[in-house]
Amino acid sequence: MIEWVSLKTGTRPVPRPVATPLVWATAFGGALALVALHNVLVGPDRPGLALAALSVLAALLGLCARFTAAPGTAMLCWLFLNGFAIPPVGTLTWAGQRDTLWLGCLCAATLLGTGLARLHHARAAYRRVSSSPTR
Repeated sequence: MIEWVSLKTGTRPVPRPVATPLVWATAFGGALALVALHNVLVGPDRPGLALAALSVLAALLGLCARFTAAPGTAMLCWLFLNGFAIPPVGTLTWAGQRDTLWLGCLCAATLLGTGLARLHHARAAYRRVSSSPTR
């Protein structure tokens, strides 16, 4: 009779987050590409779609980042949103409530992604520890 035995023994470590500079570089390039694509397809007169796309990007980047990378990621996404997705294009402005809301949305998306990733990794680690055979 054949007995299947796992080749890996011992606990597997929780995945380490990606380095913050790499997350920020990806946020820079991703936000630039998303806003350029938004301006070509939709135009700069509908920043809500750009905010939604950048929030998804921020959440996805949050899945592999540290909590300390969240403010910088949100700020980079907001800079591209404010500078290139609303008229006048190429001019940074501050419109009080609107920009505070946008920064809050982007930061919340990044923190949500990071929190979900940490929760997933913690649950997976708990399952590995609790289901390990005792010999």
